[in-house]
Amino acid sequence: MATFTRELVQLFEQLFAPVAAVWPTAAALLDLALAILASSHAVLHKRDVRAAIGWSGLIWLVPFLGSLLYWLLGINRIRRRAARLERPLLAVRQSALVYRAGLERGAAARLAPLVELVARATGNPLLAGNRVTPLVGGAKAYPAMLEEIAAAQRSILFSTYIFDHDRAGRLFLEAFAAARRRGVEVRVLIDGVGARYSRPRMTKLLRARGVPVAEFLTPTLPFANPYVNLRNHRKILVVDGRRAFTGGMNIREGCLPDLDPPPRHPIQDLHFAIEGPVVEQIFAAGAIDWHFATGERLDGEAWAADIRPAGEVKARAIPVGPDEDFETLGTTIQGALAMARRRVCVLTPYFLPDQVLIAALRLAALRGVRVDIVLPERSNLRFVEWAATAQLPQVMGDDCWVWLMPPPFDHSKLMVVDAEWSLIGSANWDARSLRLNFEIDVECYDRELAAALEELVESRIQASRRLAREEIEGRPLPLRLRDGVARLFAPYL
Repeated sequence: MATFTRELVQLFEQLFAPVAAVWPTAAALLDLALAILASSHAVLHKRDVRAAIGWSGLIWLVPFLGSLLYWLLGINRIRRRAARLERPLLAVRQSALVYRAGLERGAAARLAPLVELVARATGNPLLAGNRVTPLVGGAKAYPAMLEEIAAAQRSILFSTYIFDHDRAGRLFLEAFAAARRRGVEVRVLIDGVGARYSRPRMTKLLRARGVPVAEFLTPTLPFANPYVNLRNHRKILVVDGRRAFTGGMNIREGCLPDLDPPPRHPIQDLHFAIEGPVVEQIFAAGAIDWHFATGERLDGEAWAADIRPAGEVKARAIPVGPDEDFETLGTTIQGALAMARRRVCVLTPYFLPDQVLIAALRLAALRGVRVDIVLPERSNLRFVEWAATAQLPQVMGDDCWVWLMPPPFDHSKLMVVDAEWSLIGSANWDARSLRLNFEIDVECYDRELAAALEELVESRIQASRRLAREEIEGRPLPLRLRDGVARLFAPYL
């Protein structure tokens, strides 16, 4: 037996000796070819020079694995697929009746350049005749949304990042099922990652009730990963083409702190009810996402928009995504900061702006504009919190103040400039929202609304404490090193 084994080993050695002699050279040539292809793609297609340098370094310094990671994570395939997606629906939904959106005379007239800038960035006109109602917390937002769903006669389009199977989620599950039984056209779109935050998934339960539902870009991993990018982070509810809801609120019981027993992780949040012509632009963003996920176009009488004026707010939807709408929100925020003269208020749960926005904030503060940035004292994503803490000293100064709000965790997103202009919606101040995810925001030109929202931010500031630069820089070295390392991943958080 031993003799047979030795003979067999010798036979294999003879057979594979030529391969063993050349495989190191073959592997090196293969790695060289892959590295040339991958780094060439990065150089040609990465808009950010830092990203191109970083990926090229990884590709060349880590044989095979660097090229593999780039092909898996570095290429934005969403843009390719979206580029092939025809978008006539946007033109169909765009109203033939466009209201004149001239600004009031006086101080607000100076915002005309911002109106033109955002029009060029988004391709959407600024529309007059809208009403925007803030809904603070799920106790106000959810009942208003459920009431509209119950009153729907023609159609309901709903898109969200998270739709949990819990006490809040079941309310919406029953409402959508009841609307479907009444003969209302219902479409529910849930992000592929957000659908995995609870079990059983709402997609399964909705489908069992006969409600048309789809996932946006179903991930390969079977569990939820909050750090995965290229997600549909939009929150859109449009009922009968007449009334829309948007903002930062997902569907989960944490937004209802008064439940008995109370939720384990209470959340403060902010949503908005919107009526008027701008509802059509919000619907268009959600309808394009639905078509992208399912191939179905939401046209016909059931989905017709009601464009009658409903108020005095001039508004425009700003869809954001890593495809045709790349960097539109960042451009809008930079333009608004450049127009600021008195005060800028920012309310966001995640604050990781890039160097361009940091420079814009600092320039506004150097001009004497007071900048108030309100953040949660304790984030629900610790890695993001560490990275943000390391970056905060870059924006802090005499006229740029950072405020930390105590629990419960505040998930609200809001920006107000000079109590004249406001930005509401789903986007955070980080790379994921500004460059890597699909978001929907709405810019509003109205002094009464902006003043009310600035007052809301002021109430949050009164409940917060001001963070000093010395507090960050005086922490122990291990904590500063931890946060500094986390900051290296900021472009992907």
